[in-house]
Amino acid sequence: MFAKVIIRRLIFSAFILLAVSLIVFGATLLLPGDAARAILGQQATPERIAALNEQLGLNLPAWQRYLEWLGGLFVGDFGTSTATGGPVSELLGPRIGNSFVLMALAAIISVPLGIGLGVYSALHRGTRRDQALTGISLVLAAMPEFVIGIGLIAIFATSVFQILPAVTLAPPGQPVWLIPAQLVLPTATLVLVVTPYIVRMMRATMIEVLDSGFVEMARLKGVPERRVIFRHAVPHALGPVAQVVAIQLAWLAGGVVVVEFLFRYPGIGQALIDAVTYRDVQVVQAISMLVAAVYVVVNLAADIVGILTNPKLRSAA
Repeated sequence: MFAKVIIRRLIFSAFILLAVSLIVFGATLLLPGDAARAILGQQATPERIAALNEQLGLNLPAWQRYLEWLGGLFVGDFGTSTATGGPVSELLGPRIGNSFVLMALAAIISVPLGIGLGVYSALHRGTRRDQALTGISLVLAAMPEFVIGIGLIAIFATSVFQILPAVTLAPPGQPVWLIPAQLVLPTATLVLVVTPYIVRMMRATMIEVLDSGFVEMARLKGVPERRVIFRHAVPHALGPVAQVVAIQLAWLAGGVVVVEFLFRYPGIGQALIDAVTYRDVQVVQAISMLVAAVYVVVNLAADIVGILTNPKLRSAA
């Protein structure tokens, strides 16, 4: 039964990605202006514009262009960048790796930190420590990522301490992780944005579990408190929190755009902004589909974790 649930989710995810591809392709068709004229400039002759449209396949019907683009996605061909003239995969390859490093660091830090602080806050509910954590998480959750990033730059890179670089220092082509200091501020920004939501959800879920009957029964049987918390309460609280974690990790794929632009980080976010500026439609489509795929995969993983950590859902599956 569990395998059938996974297969159904996979099929549903495939339909979601197909719908997203239609929306993305249709949205790029609605972009104002002429792509060929944007590439060649306002002084381009009609003959040169017509030749470039034919070269890029822009003179074909929209449905044919969509099918050719969709077919390319299945074989890993994202098309040709109109800005560079080279394959989109070669343009985005290093940038995807850079963004993955940033998102992986943020996820590795924020998920266990958020869960740990949520459990700590729930175990000390009503105390000043709980109130302080709740207040700080609420303030951080209400602040946009660019405000947090600017604040970190002001404190650690410009006005106060001046101990970290405000922007990325790695030259083009060099892996960003060779200069670890330049990863600190963008990673910290993402962590401070993602963690508060996990803390608040984990606290609420943990309090509900601690007040449940089976936890009270375990305590009445004399089970040690540490075992009650980590063997009984925490696993049952992780199921609902997995959905929040999935939403926040999926947000990293899209929210990283603002953070990368703020810190001039050479990832997919900066590539997306450049592609929109120069009307590089193929790059916009490729990045949009990559972000959508991350959303689908992360949410599918969250569904699986939710089923595995919830005995009722596991038996139903």
